[in-house]
Amino acid sequence: MSELIRLTAAELAEKIHSREVSAVEAAQAHLDRITAVDGEVHAFLHVGAEAALASAALVDERIAAGEPPDSPLAGVPLALKDVFTTSDMPTTCGSRILEGWQPPYDATVTARLRAAGITILGKTNMDEFAMGSSTEHSAYGVTRNPWDTTRVPGGSGGGSAAALAAFEAPLAIGTDTGGSIRQPAAFTGTVGVKPTYGQVSRYGLVACASSLDQGGPCARTVLDAALLHEVIGGHDPRDSTSIDRPVPAVVEAARHGATGDLSGLKVGVVRELSGEGYQPGVRSAFDASLRRLEKLGAEIVEVGCPHFEYGMAAYYLILPSEVSSNLARFDAMRYGLRAAEGRSAEEVMAHTREQGFGPEVKRRIMLGTYALSSGYYDAYYGQAQKVRTLISRDFDAAFAQADVLVSPTAPTVPFPIGDKIDDPLAMYLNDLATIPTNLAGVAGMSVPNGISEGFPTGLQIMAPALGEAVMYRVGAAFEAARDADEGGPLIARVPEVTR
Repeated sequence: MSELIRLTAAELAEKIHSREVSAVEAAQAHLDRITAVDGEVHAFLHVGAEAALASAALVDERIAAGEPPDSPLAGVPLALKDVFTTSDMPTTCGSRILEGWQPPYDATVTARLRAAGITILGKTNMDEFAMGSSTEHSAYGVTRNPWDTTRVPGGSGGGSAAALAAFEAPLAIGTDTGGSIRQPAAFTGTVGVKPTYGQVSRYGLVACASSLDQGGPCARTVLDAALLHEVIGGHDPRDSTSIDRPVPAVVEAARHGATGDLSGLKVGVVRELSGEGYQPGVRSAFDASLRRLEKLGAEIVEVGCPHFEYGMAAYYLILPSEVSSNLARFDAMRYGLRAAEGRSAEEVMAHTREQGFGPEVKRRIMLGTYALSSGYYDAYYGQAQKVRTLISRDFDAAFAQADVLVSPTAPTVPFPIGDKIDDPLAMYLNDLATIPTNLAGVAGMSVPNGISEGFPTGLQIMAPALGEAVMYRVGAAFEAARDADEGGPLIARVPEVTR
């Protein structure tokens, strides 16, 4: 059944629901694939084979009984980033401090996946507490890019993206705090979407930076991402930041976009995100993407967002500050790791945090604690929040001139493992183009747009808050045109991964 792993999620769902293939067969094919290649890729931290097969069997029973599927994706396998709580599997966030912790409850995203009949294969690797751009900061080992296993898959959601590119799962869930869905998508030739902040519930999503974190769909096609988006999106009263508005009709928009007509739409090229700092191949792929969008009927206009150049500085004050606050809960008293050393609660806590957190997490905790400290709060955190407001206003002005905005997703192609691990600033620059959307809370998507030096590149499409429908329309139209021009999807070129 190896051909099953090459199908899109939409194609696989159609075969399952028509009883041409069983959900159990689909799950087993992907579990076999994980067994065959994950020793090399290391996309998964935990595989729940027994639970996955049991979930798939329930879908088959319902279909055999003549009952309608629970969702358009019922029976389709999925890889879940290990930052969402799961009552039947460990949730470690890639950190030793949560090693072996099995939560007593499901995240809302987890619960919605189960209710939709989606088969959760297991939990994917990630940079510790979602802090990183390469998945090298996991306490449980590096995830490797299926395009070249000496290269990184991006981060922090490299495990989810690598699972897609290695055909270990047709769908995945990631989280995006400053680009952690979109940058890995660009590095692996897959599709990644950061929805509008508040559109996907954060209940049960272990927090990195609460005002920036957003769960979202990862897939190999725009339509598959849209189908998953409609499953996980929607209001959740358990999340105080959840938007009480219907999810935009993204599936309809993706299907419409695939017809390939963008007449009447204006696509804005962000001046501040299209200058220096990109590898030549990334830049040329972006320029070719603009020509393709224009050929589809879109009008290309240049827009200015003058405060974007301060986005990274603001982000790396706001994020560490929220990290410092959020990670204070890991105190060795209630759950997770507890060090054996120490004669007082304070000493046990200090030893536990020293042993349980990795160097990147410690770096950000210290930065954030300093930025929030007495005498520095207004000068650092307060000023960063003012810059955030200015960036939001830049987006408002830009979207008054264009329906969507575009830029390269990442400044480079995937870099070698170890190349930037000792240079935090070089690592942080990977999120140069993706950070502004998180600061403003608007929507963003990465779709594959080319090959440079043998590796995939990504086109970032940005839309206003709750404007996902037009974003999916543009993404699907671009994808269809690219596949037609190049004889098929870019993901078909990924080399075969062997153990």
